[in-house]
Amino acid sequence: KTHSPLRSLEQELHTAVAFVTLPLFAFFNAGISLSEVSLESLMHPVSLGITLGLFLGKPLGVFLFSMAGIMLGIARLPMGVTAIQLYGVAILCGIGFTMSLFIGGLAFEEVQRPALFDERIGILLGSLLSAMVGYLVLWLTLGKTTSRAHTD
Repeated sequence: KTHSPLRSLEQELHTAVAFVTLPLFAFFNAGISLSEVSLESLMHPVSLGITLGLFLGKPLGVFLFSMAGIMLGIARLPMGVTAIQLYGVAILCGIGFTMSLFIGGLAFEEVQRPALFDERIGILLGSLLSAMVGYLVLWLTLGKTTSRAHTD
């Protein structure tokens, strides 16, 4: 099966665009100046609330409702998938960077700049924590599953 040169180029660029270009584009368009970040801005109630909401609240909601669906027989885990792996995926749900910025911009539209800055810092920190911890949980649990599958 042959591909056109354009299709081949698209496939070659996909990984770089998806994992480098788009995240950098979203970050630089978020309007966050890292020179303004301080411990005070990270601990501000707005940024702390948004960070905890994205990193703890959203994953817990996704995980608990998914488990409720499984317990009620509405859904089931795919074969070979564990509850901790499901939780790892739920943690990744906290990455919602672009939509969170949009909603935060609407919510804090009438507020002065500092509150909008705190909202953006909270989104950035919550998304980064979710990405790193979600990846770590999946890396640790999938590594165990994969190594067991090869030994059986």
